[in-house]
Amino acid sequence: MRTMRGWFRDTTGGLPRTFWYLWTGTLINKLGSFVLIFLAIYLTTARGFTALEAGLVLGMWGVGGAVGTMLGGTLADRWGRKPTLLTAQLGAAGMMLTLGFVHDLWPVAGTALLLGAFAEGARPAFGAMMVDVVPERDRLKAFSLNYWALNLGFACASVLAGFAAQTNYLLLFVIDAATTLVTALVIFLKVPETRSERPVRAAGPAVGLPGRGGLRVVLTDRVFLGFVVLNLFSALVFLQHASMLPIAMAQDGLSPSSYGTVIALNGVLIVVGQLFVPRLIRDRSRSHVLALAAAVMGVGFALTAFAGTAWLYALTVLIWTVGEMLNSPSNATLLGELSPVAYRGRYQGMFSLSWQVAAAAGPVLGGLVRQQAGNTALWLGCGAVGGLVALVHLISGPARERQAAALRPAVAPAEPLPATAMPKPAETATTASPPALAAARSTS
Repeated sequence: MRTMRGWFRDTTGGLPRTFWYLWTGTLINKLGSFVLIFLAIYLTTARGFTALEAGLVLGMWGVGGAVGTMLGGTLADRWGRKPTLLTAQLGAAGMMLTLGFVHDLWPVAGTALLLGAFAEGARPAFGAMMVDVVPERDRLKAFSLNYWALNLGFACASVLAGFAAQTNYLLLFVIDAATTLVTALVIFLKVPETRSERPVRAAGPAVGLPGRGGLRVVLTDRVFLGFVVLNLFSALVFLQHASMLPIAMAQDGLSPSSYGTVIALNGVLIVVGQLFVPRLIRDRSRSHVLALAAAVMGVGFALTAFAGTAWLYALTVLIWTVGEMLNSPSNATLLGELSPVAYRGRYQGMFSLSWQVAAAAGPVLGGLVRQQAGNTALWLGCGAVGGLVALVHLISGPARERQAAALRPAVAPAEPLPATAMPKPAETATTASPPALAAARSTS
């Protein structure tokens, strides 16, 4: 029992109160994330759209998301994290309700475009807030806990969405909008603005006041862009589980319910095991962890070429899920350290854009390879890409660590706070001062 209590303190202890409000918002929002799960089914059944028309609507969602991530990142730096996040959430709730009431193709597609922009526009501001409020030494466990909440909420939403859809499809949109509004209320009442207004100086790029320099700073940061490209290739492999995997299983005579059961193992393993990941990978080289994650994901997807039964497909899912669990918190902590204080929103937006591009291009590339070269070539190709990404992580890791060290900023001289105005120890991590001022370096 004492060991369990110690593990629990080590896994969840020491994080600022603001983080837990953000974590709660994540969980609430994901518990109500019904619409995306059933949107294609809703459009083709309740609205009578063809598969092509449903694909167009989903594509418009993706286009809106790509625009939203970049716009949200810029606004998070210029306008502030909190107003950007609240605006995006309120807009997403409004568009979600609208989508439940519009009927014709182009109004639906236009609403989906705006919904994607608002929904994805919240991500950079949220990510920047997480980096702002969590000390560097605690980011690995903070992002692991947030990833756990994402998957727990999504797993529960998948079940609840099925019951809601059987009752009334409109209920999906109403509940999704309601949970988004509740999340916005939690942020409004409990989370302060976290963007620092102080000038910063550092040995690396992006010196100066928040918001100055635009996207040029991001687009000229070769080390960071290399990191984004590696994530793009990893995402292209990973997202095949949502597009080509169900097709491969159907070709082997397995039912859609078999795919649902197999893919559910992904969420179950993450919910059960993600809380143990920080202790396994802390104090280890992030480049080695990311390389191992890419290699394991590559092996998992490559083995899909030899699967033919549900249990073999389940085994491949379990393997690449381990890689996913290693990749997500390590990626998030490294992203935080590679993002200059003044440009965190933009850096978060650029990184999110890599996921949007992968989500749009992944099904097309996967389908093209499968059609031209066959199922085996697709999955073995995924394995090859994973191995290549692992190798490049090992090669590029030292440059990333040097840049992360150079970007630990020092606050420019400012008027010292009077003793009575100093923050209490329990609240220091929630102030707007740069997380690099934390006493210890990240243990990831």
